[in-house]
Amino acid sequence: MTRASPLDALVGTWTVDAVDPGHPTRTVRGRARFEWLDGREFLIMRTTARPPFPGTVAIIGRERGRFAMHYFDSRGVARVYRMTLARGVWTLWRDDPDFAQRFKGRFRDRGRRIDGAWELKAGRSWKPDFPMTYRRRRADSPPGGRVPGRSSLPRSTQGRQKDR
Repeated sequence: MTRASPLDALVGTWTVDAVDPGHPTRTVRGRARFEWLDGREFLIMRTTARPPFPGTVAIIGRERGRFAMHYFDSRGVARVYRMTLARGVWTLWRDDPDFAQRFKGRFRDRGRRIDGAWELKAGRSWKPDFPMTYRRRRADSPPGGRVPGRSSLPRSTQGRQKDR
């Protein structure tokens, strides 16, 4: 039997709507697909969208007891984000001096929707970058018959252990 993972809440194909940061009245539609790499140790995310958003691939897994997302995009950008997925909330963040960014998304509609927003660090404070919404495609049922969301995501926040 396959063991459950908090990452199961992301598995499947999603329609993604994001507000273009350069044109706040314009929404850009894309697609995200999350699937397990053989062995279920790493989750692969692939996204496609129209400009200004790049196509991406990311590998999500545990690194020293914490979730991490290794992100690559069509512009040649590579970044590593820390990640949590607990209590119906998905968070990603990097606080590097060269580029600090974070995302927080909440699962809604029994795990069929994630409403979130990216923020950029400006000095010591954070400012909104752009909102985005993930909507699970109807053909994709929740993995293993589970409906992801507040009640089925683990109560403990991933990634609170100290690096060793």
